Amino acid sequence: MSIEFRLNSVRLYTTEGIASYEFESDLTVLEGPTGVGKTTLLELIKYGFGAGDARLASVATEAVHDVALDASIGDGQFLISRSLDSAKSKNVRITDLQTGERLPDRPVDGESSLNTFLLDKLGLPDNILAAAQKSKSSKPGSRVTFGDIFKYMYIPQYAINRDIADSREGYYDPKRKAVFELLFKLTDPGILALQSEVNVLNGKIDTADEHLNTILGFLSDSNTSSREEVEQSLQEAAAEQDRAQEELDLLREELDPVVDRQTQAYRDLLTDAERSLAEARGAVLALARERDEIGLERRRVAADHARLERMRDAGARLANIEFSVCPRCMQSVKNRPVEEDACRLCLQPDPVSPGQAADTYELQQLELQLSEMDAQQEVTEQQAAKAERAVADRESLVKNLTETLEARTSQRITPRLQAFSDASDRLATSRTRQEYFEMALQQWDRVADIAAEVESLRTKQDHLKASIAARKAALRAHKDSVLNGIEEEFRRTVSSLEIATVETAGFDRENYLPLINGKVFTKTLMSGGGSMTATQIAYWTTLMSVARDHDTRYPSLLIIDGPRLALNTATETCAAIYGRLVDGVSETPGAVQFVVSDNELPEDYPGDFARIEFNYQNPTISTIRHPGRGRVDVIASVDE
Repeated sequence: MSIEFRLNSVRLYTTEGIASYEFESDLTVLEGPTGVGKTTLLELIKYGFGAGDARLASVATEAVHDVALDASIGDGQFLISRSLDSAKSKNVRITDLQTGERLPDRPVDGESSLNTFLLDKLGLPDNILAAAQKSKSSKPGSRVTFGDIFKYMYIPQYAINRDIADSREGYYDPKRKAVFELLFKLTDPGILALQSEVNVLNGKIDTADEHLNTILGFLSDSNTSSREEVEQSLQEAAAEQDRAQEELDLLREELDPVVDRQTQAYRDLLTDAERSLAEARGAVLALARERDEIGLERRRVAADHARLERMRDAGARLANIEFSVCPRCMQSVKNRPVEEDACRLCLQPDPVSPGQAADTYELQQLELQLSEMDAQQEVTEQQAAKAERAVADRESLVKNLTETLEARTSQRITPRLQAFSDASDRLATSRTRQEYFEMALQQWDRVADIAAEVESLRTKQDHLKASIAARKAALRAHKDSVLNGIEEEFRRTVSSLEIATVETAGFDRENYLPLINGKVFTKTLMSGGGSMTATQIAYWTTLMSVARDHDTRYPSLLIIDGPRLALNTATETCAAIYGRLVDGVSETPGAVQFVVSDNELPEDYPGDFARIEFNYQNPTISTIRHPGRGRVDVIASVDE
């Protein structure tokens, strides 16, 4: 049997009041023209369950505060309330209606979420990974959520004549098939966990193989095909290093006697000569600095001497001038009494006679300093010339000694230098080869380790695959029974609906999709056409019937938006669709629940089942005034 999942009521809390709808019947049809809010109500149900991104109309986002869903799930009955406020919508309030207990709030996302709660009520853990089973995938797979299961419970109008549970999306294929298998118990969470682990091992094996091939490529460049060859080459390189080292030691022993006493004496003399040359050059530099300093000081003293000479000359010139007026205030000084030997201008004693010319003491001292500096400069010049001659002598001596030593070295040592150089090159080469082969040896060790790791991973993977095969084999009889039942029921349903362009019908046991005229339905039927819609009705009602009659986890609720989309309402197919829906809930009353949204119903629609009518005066969100026909955006017109 299916798992109990029944929608009892929906309550919308709006800015103007409460809009409430009961779903007591096994088949409830929401009837009304386009734009009255039928799809909005269904999308609010999806939103309340946190089953993915709901397409909410503006009236919902602007006027609805909260949506409350009364649902029977499994053995319990719960009131699930969710706010449409952007901040409050992240948490969902849950009340156990059987006990009246307010359960802890659940976040929409994250740990211990609403998703975890709903999956638990369906008997599923929240950590199921839907891994790809046929391809050489290395990914563990994405997590199965209640939103994935809700794709098998809610067929929206914008997808009913285009796609089945996102089957056109290639990336979603592994999860779609995994959910199908889980719902019909063709697999279990344990098998999916093992398959996820197998895929992860695929990635690890591929990485290890790639690393192994990289190392083998390096070893191929080393011209070694085995570890034994590397060890032999390493031994040869070590032996070559020992031979080169012995030859170098022998050459050094032969070169030592060549350094005789006379050569050593020349070297000692050369060392002394170079030291004295450096000292002489230092003396030349010191004398040059001293000479410059003396010249600088002499120029300063000469400048002072010239200044005093100018002052004396100026005084002599001024002494001969007889002032008649004061040069400062321009007043006459002729009428003043002046003592003898006094200055007419300042009236102070006048010791200097205009005709007297005598050097002052300061001038004499400066002239004496200039004489001493000239003598010191001459001595410095003589010392500098002597030091320069000493430098020339030392340079000549160093040159002669160097030439003598080079001649002796070329005669005694040069013939052995080539042999010494060759031996040094062989030593360096052998050391380099040793390092190279040691690295190659390490890589061969790494090859063995990686090969062992790959073998271990493959063995583990083989064990996992064997376990998967064994567990699937245990489910084979159940799987065959379910798939046979789906195929037979689907053929019978398609035949009863008399769908245009459909000649044969079947069921793909690999992809779990309808086969129409021998091909997957998406390759046979035109997207957006009425035949696609009718095929979907046949498919979903078939799944509900088979799930009801077998041991499955399939939820007993099916919501269909627009079951006659793109179909001519006068055709027999439209009437047959509703006949199939009525039969689906009549075979075993209370076993399944259909909630259907449609623009209008066939005239012979049975009155035993619930029918909720809407219009522009009484829209689904009845507390909010409808703006009128054609004045709202229709959700179903938006292409997914």
